[in-house]
Amino acid sequence: MADCIDLNSDLGEGFGKYTLGDDEAMLDIVSSVNVACGFHAGDPDIMAHLAERTKQKGIALGAHPGFRDLHGFGRREIYGIPASELENLVIYQIGALQALARSHGQQLSHVRAHGALGNLSDSDSEIAAPLARAVYKADPHLALMTLPGCSADVAATEAGLKVARQAFADRAYNDDGSLVSRRLEGAVISDPSAAAERVIRLVQEGTVKTITGNKLILDARTICVHGDSPAAIAMAESIRTRLENEGIEIRPFTEHDDWN
Repeated sequence: MADCIDLNSDLGEGFGKYTLGDDEAMLDIVSSVNVACGFHAGDPDIMAHLAERTKQKGIALGAHPGFRDLHGFGRREIYGIPASELENLVIYQIGALQALARSHGQQLSHVRAHGALGNLSDSDSEIAAPLARAVYKADPHLALMTLPGCSADVAATEAGLKVARQAFADRAYNDDGSLVSRRLEGAVISDPSAAAERVIRLVQEGTVKTITGNKLILDARTICVHGDSPAAIAMAESIRTRLENEGIEIRPFTEHDDWN
């Protein structure tokens, strides 16, 4: 049983005058965040604000790069991108957040690929390898946050990166450890109590129940709660409360005793 865990959430996914999710409320709950870098959502002002706020609150800051797909929120699969172009696409987004973070005395700790880019890198080595190379080229000290044992995990390790292996509080799993497609019923968990129960079992036992009812072993040091769902804040609060009631400390994965 782990005595501490990191809670992370995807923030900064508004654009201009449009907002998505309650970033300020989530900053009071989680210990690390993944900030949209302008390609699927986000803009320089939002990115700068979150860099400043995470610095003030001692929250780990990560980049959340995706495909250039504002209209589809980065959730549409884009194939045929040359590896060098994909690397540059990711480096560009990381670099933008790095510069804004630096201007507020903050630094990046990790990268978590968004949406379709993340899903494809989970299973496709031809996407995972350039993603990992891009992170290493941008900053070899950054960790890649990804699913345990997936293609991106393997590629990151081969590239010389540290890996922050994560599990999802609000997503259903297939028996092979992949996430159930959002197009399928039951893929997204919206009940805060059910999500909290899953997280407690994951942290205490290292297991999660799959969509078919089987038990899946997961070795994760960070738990993701998506910030764009209607129940996001209630879910994150429920999870944090349950963890703290069980004596499990919530802090950034970068501060875990076995990380450095």
